[in-house]
Amino acid sequence: MLGIFAIVTSEILPIGLLSAIGADFGVSDGVAGLTMALPGIVAAVAAPTVTLTTARLDRRLMLCALMAVLLVADVLAAVATSYWVMLISRVLVGVTIGGFWSIGAGLAGRLVAPRAVGAATAVIFSAVPLGSVLGVPAGTFIGDLAGWRTAFLVLAALALVVLAALVMLLPPLPAHQVTSPRALLDLLRTRGTGRALLATFLIVLAHFGTYTYVTPFLEDVTGLRPAAVSAVLLAYGIAGIAGNFLAGRVVATRPRAAFVTCGCLIAAATLLLPWAGGAAVGAVVLLVVWGLAYGGVPVCSQASFIAAAPHAPEAATVVFTASFQATFALGAFLGGRVVDAFSVSAVLICGGLIALVMAAAYR
Repeated sequence: MLGIFAIVTSEILPIGLLSAIGADFGVSDGVAGLTMALPGIVAAVAAPTVTLTTARLDRRLMLCALMAVLLVADVLAAVATSYWVMLISRVLVGVTIGGFWSIGAGLAGRLVAPRAVGAATAVIFSAVPLGSVLGVPAGTFIGDLAGWRTAFLVLAALALVVLAALVMLLPPLPAHQVTSPRALLDLLRTRGTGRALLATFLIVLAHFGTYTYVTPFLEDVTGLRPAAVSAVLLAYGIAGIAGNFLAGRVVATRPRAAFVTCGCLIAAATLLLPWAGGAAVGAVVLLVVWGLAYGGVPVCSQASFIAAAPHAPEAATVVFTASFQATFALGAFLGGRVVDAFSVSAVLICGGLIALVMAAAYR
């Protein structure tokens, strides 16, 4: 959980620092959004590549090696002298995401008793909203006080602490149920996987096509100062934690209803923000609803893939990670094009409509 927390925070930290990063390198908000899109592209490729090429290696060794890569990436971002160097650091973040998440997210069954696997999986995935509730607001606050580069240095220190904890505390995890290319291909042929892929594609596209640019919206449309933006992102993240554990309870008995509800709430929040988000109260309320809904998305999506292949949890996690991250990148990229061509409000409307399509298609 701590490893994924460090990774998720490194991946989405630019959301809170997008304007500062763009201003430092002299690029627009849309171009700066590549710092969000690039890790997702790389992660989508790294998820199957790293998992398959290292399938017979101890999973503890792989988690430690990938955390070391994240440490290097965060240091490189902090000392980047050009935007191209910054993008190289984001490539390394993508490698870490694809490998660590694919290997680590499905390890609950090997670390706890069978009766506790569900709860342990929820704890692991709580790292996703925790990255929003703690990582992004804290990083944004540090960036406001000492510059965005300092925020990445703090993340590098966190990666070092997590690496030490993995070395000292995680038990050996020899390769188990080795994932093969054939296992992945067989999984992709199932109907359940196709439904999970479609739902994940649409909802992640809707979310990251919009949430990537929420800071410019809160600053330019709502008129909030940077400190207030940090507070709003904190409220979003707290709601996300609640949504994560709420979805973890519901998804065991009503997985489809849980996923559809998340889509409907994200659609409502993003479609209403351009009209109600001009006032601080409206923006806060809608972002809390948005956070509550998105907190359940990773749990619902992962559960849908696992349900499609209960006999191959690592293969299911690889497909989940690759699809999630590829769409993450596409959403951030396309959202940037809409922001630059039209406005940040326009991208919220587009995202809301896509979320509605997801809710209708997954019924």
